[in-house]
Amino acid sequence: VSTRRAGLDASLATVPEPATLRGRLESIDRLRGDVNGASEAVRSARTAQRTAASRTSLAEDQLRASWKAFDAIRDALASLGPPGADRDDLSGAWTNLTRWAGTQVSVRERARAEAVAAARASSTAVTTVSRRVADLLTEAGIGPPGGDGDPGRTAVVALERAEADHRRLVERQAEAEELRASRGEAERQARVARALTGHLRADRFERWLLAEALDTLVGRASSILRQLSGDQYDLGSDKGEFFVIDHHDAGLRRAVRTLSGGETFQASLALALALSEQLAGASTAAASLESILLDEGFGTLDASTLESVATTLEHLAARGDRMVGVVTHVGALAERIPVRFEVHRDARSARVERAGS
Repeated sequence: VSTRRAGLDASLATVPEPATLRGRLESIDRLRGDVNGASEAVRSARTAQRTAASRTSLAEDQLRASWKAFDAIRDALASLGPPGADRDDLSGAWTNLTRWAGTQVSVRERARAEAVAAARASSTAVTTVSRRVADLLTEAGIGPPGGDGDPGRTAVVALERAEADHRRLVERQAEAEELRASRGEAERQARVARALTGHLRADRFERWLLAEALDTLVGRASSILRQLSGDQYDLGSDKGEFFVIDHHDAGLRRAVRTLSGGETFQASLALALALSEQLAGASTAAASLESILLDEGFGTLDASTLESVATTLEHLAARGDRMVGVVTHVGALAERIPVRFEVHRDARSARVERAGS
């Protein structure tokens, strides 16, 4: 028993005093009351929140309905140019629209009065014009159709008749234009026939053929001369006279007699080459001139001209489309020719020897 008592005493040693326990129980009762009050407050707040949300939703529905009504009224006035609306301020939008509508009333009333006056004036003018039309129809001897005396209907009938007459006149004018075009074509053909008749006369036909041949010759010779002269000269002819166009002198047109000796040689060589091509082209057989011999009296040329002539011959030979032969006794020119045949003479005979590569 003593041992059990000792154990109980030890267990009760850590237990608070009864007064302390009673105080704690009272605190728990107070806290439980506070919790119950808080729960009731939460329930009240939730009820209030649901009520506020319902009212907010109802207010939003009413706001949307108000904006819808505002938009419907404003759209109905769109053709009159109403002011813009601030979508965040319904009251302000209604105020602006109402204020604008108030100003528009007086403007529209004035415009209506002016329109009424204009309509009355137009009606008076229509009456005056109708009377004038009736008078004109009477003066023109056009009676009202059916005897109804309606000048407007009479004018319409007269207009239709006039339009029909106008269409017939337009058709006849088109036919006249076609006849004039046909006549113009016939006259053109007649002029061509007269021109051909003139050209085919014995004396004129020959001149025409010569002129055509000369134009063809000069055209080809001009292309060759441009190549030989380094794009400096073009060759042309006018009434049988040759001239050159100097591109190094702003396209100046010059007579061929103003050319230097070397330039004259280039022009003559261009004509000779063009003539050889023209003769080959005019041949009825498949003929071609594959060689050309030049004997131009090179001994009369000065050193500068001789250099120009030698350069021209080298360019011509470099083209490779034909063999170029030169007959000369000028040593400076002969030395620049890669393949040479030299003629040597003595008192009894002459011999030919090949020189160069």
